[in-house]
Amino acid sequence: MIIIPGWLISILTFPGVIVHEWAHKKCCVWVGVPVYKVVYFRFGNPAGYVLHGETRTYKQTFWISVGPLILNSLSAIFLGFLLSGFGTEGFLYTFLLWVAISIGMHSFPSDGDMKNIFEASKNELKKGGSILHYLAFPFVGLIFLANKLRFIWFDLWYALTLVFIGGGLSV
Repeated sequence: MIIIPGWLISILTFPGVIVHEWAHKKCCVWVGVPVYKVVYFRFGNPAGYVLHGETRTYKQTFWISVGPLILNSLSAIFLGFLLSGFGTEGFLYTFLLWVAISIGMHSFPSDGDMKNIFEASKNELKKGGSILHYLAFPFVGLIFLANKLRFIWFDLWYALTLVFIGGGLSV
């Protein structure tokens, strides 16, 4: 098994880091949370980040945290759809395939984002909550697991699956 440092993967897949941070920022704007600073890509850990105001509602916490899962995944599927019209050769196909896979690989929210949802769900349940707040716990667990499985390239397999769903890869 090939182990590649996370910083090198971030450099090789920087379009995904950029879209991941854009998704967080976009969700902040959509749910009305002010954004103070966005770093779309940098050489360091983390490779990018968004500094935003404090969330006041569960909805804000949830959508800001899962924004990359939704927007990166949909973007990778859409690029896969575009790829289906290019055949499987040439510079443009290769370039779009790299961008699509890069974006798909950075779909998973960070462990920190999942901790935010976990804590917000616990707080909501103390106030009564709903079934949705209980469902957040297995969801958070699955994302934690997905992040831990990166050492076996789970994020790459996820990205390839998204591009395949879009029609940009064939077996």
